[in-house]
Parts: sequence; structure tokens; C-alpha cells
Amino acid sequence: MDQRVSFITLAVRDLGASRSFYIDGLGWEPAVDVVGEVLMFKVADKVVLSLWDEAAFVAEVGASVNRGGGVAPITLAHNVATPEGVDRVLEAARLAGADLVSEGTEREWGGYSGYFADPDGFRWEIAHNPGPIGQEVLP
Repeated sequence: MDQRVSFITLAVRDLGASRSFYIDGLGWEPAVDVVGEVLMFKVADKVVLSLWDEAAFVAEVGASVNRGGGVAPITLAHNVATPEGVDRVLEAARLAGADLVSEGTEREWGGYSGYFADPDGFRWEIAHNPGPIGQEVLP
């Protein structure tokens, strides 16, 4: 098996709310938009973020173990070139309706990051990682 990820799929409770957040709020362009079913965004070369209606997700994949409360044990990260970029993206997400989880903060690993939650509570880390791996993922 090749060492790669092609799709990241998140089950969402309200696809309309996700559509409003990602398209209207953040200004993302969908690659696939099937009302009531799925919303897909090309987020990197050969990588797609798929937001799938939870009922359809459960029908195919099985029941979620996480809806009882707490935070899903996953984060999605968006790296930027500077700490100021982190603060700008966090503010844009807040204006789009995201819940700000934490402001940009200097981290013990040498970078700067903060978090917001999308309409389903999925955590997005906005990060400036000055190390080589962080620089590799920048456009």
C-alpha cells in the first residue's frame, strides 16, 4: 500500500450548516456538492476533504462511537507561513461562525497555533510550524 491519504471523510449532522460554514463563511469552493448527501473540497494535491451526511455515513460505515459527548479524537490542521497568518485565519473562521477553541499561542514544540471548531465540533488547528516538516506542507 502506498504511503498516502486520498480522502478525509467527516460525518456531519447538518450538511446545510456545514455548507454555509465552509462555502459561505470560509469561501471554499466545492469540487462535489450533492445537496443532502455529500460536500467535497479538494484541499491539496490529490487530497479531498469530504463532509458526508451522518445518516448516510452510518448506513455505510456503522454507528459513530463519539456522539456521546466530548471531542472527536482527530484534528485537522491548516499550516500557514507566519504566526500572524495563524491569527488572521482564526479570526476569519470566527467571523464565519466557528467557535474559537484557543487563540494563537506559542507552543513548546517551537511553533505557534490556535484552534477553532467547525459546526460539528471538529477541531481545526491553524499552525505556523517553523520546522522542516511544517515548511514542506506550505503551498
